[in-house]
Amino acid sequence: MEVALIAVIAVVVLVGASILGSKIGVAAPLVLVVVGIGVGYLPFVPLVEIDPEVILLGVLPPLLYAAAVNVPLIDFRRNLRPVVGLSVLLVISTAVIIGFVLHLVVPAIPFPVAIALGAVISPTDAVAATSIGKRLGMPDRVVAILEGESLVNDATSLVLLKTAIAAVSGTFVFWDAAGSFGFSVTAAIIVGGLIGMVTVWMRAKLRNPVYDTMISFAVPFVSFIPAEAIGASGVLAVVVTGLYTGHHASRRFSATARMNERLNWRTVQFAMENGVFLVMGLQLHALGEHVGDSALRLEHVALISLVLVAVLIVCRAAFMVPLIASMRGSLDRYTQRSNGLSRMARSAKATNNPASPRVQRVKLLAERTRADLEHERHQRLGWRDGAVLSWSGMRGVVTLAAAQSIPVGIPYRPQIILIAFAVAVMTLLLHGLTLPLVIRKLWPNGSGAGASATELAALKSDLIEASDEAIDDALASADSEQLAPSDEIVARARANARNSLTPIMMNLAATGSLTVPSEETPGQALVRLSRVALDAQRTALLDERAIGRYSSQALRAAEIALDAHETRLIPPGVHG
Repeated sequence: MEVALIAVIAVVVLVGASILGSKIGVAAPLVLVVVGIGVGYLPFVPLVEIDPEVILLGVLPPLLYAAAVNVPLIDFRRNLRPVVGLSVLLVISTAVIIGFVLHLVVPAIPFPVAIALGAVISPTDAVAATSIGKRLGMPDRVVAILEGESLVNDATSLVLLKTAIAAVSGTFVFWDAAGSFGFSVTAAIIVGGLIGMVTVWMRAKLRNPVYDTMISFAVPFVSFIPAEAIGASGVLAVVVTGLYTGHHASRRFSATARMNERLNWRTVQFAMENGVFLVMGLQLHALGEHVGDSALRLEHVALISLVLVAVLIVCRAAFMVPLIASMRGSLDRYTQRSNGLSRMARSAKATNNPASPRVQRVKLLAERTRADLEHERHQRLGWRDGAVLSWSGMRGVVTLAAAQSIPVGIPYRPQIILIAFAVAVMTLLLHGLTLPLVIRKLWPNGSGAGASATELAALKSDLIEASDEAIDDALASADSEQLAPSDEIVARARANARNSLTPIMMNLAATGSLTVPSEETPGQALVRLSRVALDAQRTALLDERAIGRYSSQALRAAEIALDAHETRLIPPGVHG
């Protein structure tokens, strides 16, 4: 009874803090931390201490999967260089620098423990930065880089943390650690890919949304546990599984499954992200009690945290200079690749059947590279993008979760967790409150972020053209047993295909909300032709996603519109 009551109160607090935060303009995590601290110091509330395994196994896998499953793979591919730079090179170098600084300032803290703290506070959390950035018009490419960075840097951080903890026992050897790191990453990618393929295949066979939802909730744990069992990075395996699932959901899952997936994992992400901050606030009293008995007291922890925040800011800003400089040659590389593939496509077409798989494959690669070239031309990274990326280094939920996953026997564990907590709060306050001003100063007239009305109209036109051609083909090849539909039915089917896109795509682009039309479609002929048009539109959308001519925002808006239309046209079956 007590556990159920606590769970209900926690849900009310999470929702209430979110509503209050949006009303007063303060990030919900900060409100929850304050609430947790206040509740934790009430005289009738016992000291709260959470088992690190609960955080590591129960929080991180679903949290990372919920983020990965919604990241467009095309954005991840196009930004692979900056994502890898920020999430691997920057995290490792920052962790080492933090370790040196901390060990220098407080020699009593062993160097491996100092590296462990560096691994904990090095990864950024894009949730706060991207939520602010999307609202204020941060460039789409900057948002995509931050989202990709926050996924991969968690894996780098935790692998580095595991290595540092192993070094505390005195078993650290550089080459062994490097080999272990390489194995952990490689094996995690293989395990995550295999689990993604198996679970996507399995879920594609299911027609009952309840069964599909149950398996969906189990997927991150199914990916995490085997990877950890063989010594690989469980979190990286979860990220790979999430990316694979999110990319193939458009082709393999039903519209109902996709809509359920979006809603379910948004809910899980909300509960996990905010719940960790609430728990952290509750634990502050117990951590403070432990620190009070040590020579490294609270005032020392606060001063060390300030120093480390300054080091984090300097490291990230310094790393942006070579990163942006290295991106300068991307346009030339894309141009050379596009010209080469165009020549290859013409040669293949001249020597083979234009409809052969080889010609089609080369043609697709050529079109994709041209789209990548246009993307690089219009969204080339410059000094303003580098400045925003540099000032978006908030630490958040993964920093807190990773800190709490440190084993209890590690020296100065309470101080390390408190420092991680202070760094996360300071960066959230500093960057979160000033980032809007930075964005407005750098782009006073807006950056043109988001899917424009012109782009949405062009994508809509392509999809409507595909549906009209499909209806014409269906009428021309109709079976003799099928009655020829009247001109009125054909006209309504064409209008149905047009109207399914217009209100939802435009409303989604303007407000970010989804409105599903409720008008019923009468007649079997109308349903049949509408289904033909819908299938053609979805095929055209998948082709456009493979090429990359349109932004991920426009493609996502079109997919949500088609999913809403399909669920209205073909209701989900009765539960078994």
